[in-house]
Amino acid sequence: MSIQTLVESPAATKSAFSSATFDEYVMSTYGRFPLALVRGEGSRVWDAEGREYLDFVAGIATCTLGHAHPALVEAVTNQIKTLHHVSNLYYIPQQGQLAQWLVEHSCADKAFFCNSGAEANEGAIKLARKYAHTVLGIQEPVIITAHASFHGRTLATITATGQPKYQQNFDPLMPGFQYVPYNDIPALEAAIAQIDTGERRVAAILLEALQGEGGVRPGDLAYFQRVREICTAKGILLILDEVQVGMARSGKLWGYENLGIEPDIFTSAKGLGGGIPIGAMLCKQFCDVFKPGDHASTFGGNPFVCAAALAVCQTLEKENILANVQARGEQLRAGLKAIALKYPDLITEVRGWGLINGLELNAEAALTSTEVIKAAISEGLLIVPAGPKVLRFVPPLIVTAEEIAQALLALERAIAQAIK
Repeated sequence: MSIQTLVESPAATKSAFSSATFDEYVMSTYGRFPLALVRGEGSRVWDAEGREYLDFVAGIATCTLGHAHPALVEAVTNQIKTLHHVSNLYYIPQQGQLAQWLVEHSCADKAFFCNSGAEANEGAIKLARKYAHTVLGIQEPVIITAHASFHGRTLATITATGQPKYQQNFDPLMPGFQYVPYNDIPALEAAIAQIDTGERRVAAILLEALQGEGGVRPGDLAYFQRVREICTAKGILLILDEVQVGMARSGKLWGYENLGIEPDIFTSAKGLGGGIPIGAMLCKQFCDVFKPGDHASTFGGNPFVCAAALAVCQTLEKENILANVQARGEQLRAGLKAIALKYPDLITEVRGWGLINGLELNAEAALTSTEVIKAAISEGLLIVPAGPKVLRFVPPLIVTAEEIAQALLALERAIAQAIK
């Protein structure tokens, strides 16, 4: 059976797909919902049974333009017919064009391309350590990160991640990291004072502008402005992880724009390629200390992925998608708050920016986010957890007002079903 037949015919996919066979050959690194998705268009997807769903997961904040967007389809089709991969030992025009777009639309001066958010954050960690050694003269550099953060699954980035559940059984972890509470300036200042003794000093502070996996918790404006002041005064690099909130997800092109500051280094991935794997680490000129041989990526920034990312970037501008993110985000939050008023004992808070929003369940309630998500699937709505008590809503940025309204109705039905 051809791939084309599988894609075009849900019935054919149904007969070809077996979860038991899948589980026999694929490692169990995910707790999967009993759903096999085979086709998508816009903000909707279809499973192997032919059933339609509103996709408010979007590959976890990744499918910026939704599914099968004409601009992305055209870009990847044309590029795969022309030249899909060459080594970074040669100039890649598409990579240069993408770097130019990102620099011209951010506070950065330089870009490095890789394949994922974890790799982008790994690159930022390496850059900060080399800067600490070669420019600041720090013998034992320390990077401060936040509790409840999430920065990736590599050994360095799970160490940077301030959540023990991701670190369990992977020790010994990487040295050179220390954690502080998020949005807490006194705790940060105390940590810096405690660290800065002798050869051990703070080289960088790595934070998310909004904590995604940590419960969809936006950064506090006053906190981040004070962090920027501290970093500037002490020569500490400020690194922002924009993997989930960047590329217009927050209602601004970059999450840091919501906070009125500029980082020295920031990272991007997820929405950058609209579902095609690409990551980027961007920095200001003064801290660009990498030399040939310091860092590399075989697939990073190849013609295919850069053509896809360029299509995403250009479409964001051409279709004024930021305006849609802002309007639909306000609509979604208003609807979630209305639902929260109906269930005051169950729902404690609605929070977020743009089209990354969280609905927090009461910690004392017996209901979990997973139970609501399973009920939502039965109502034709896909959402994703951000911890055991937070529901996360991250639809494609092209989602319509009608689709937001439909999703809110489906969520209400799901909650009513889950609490029975």
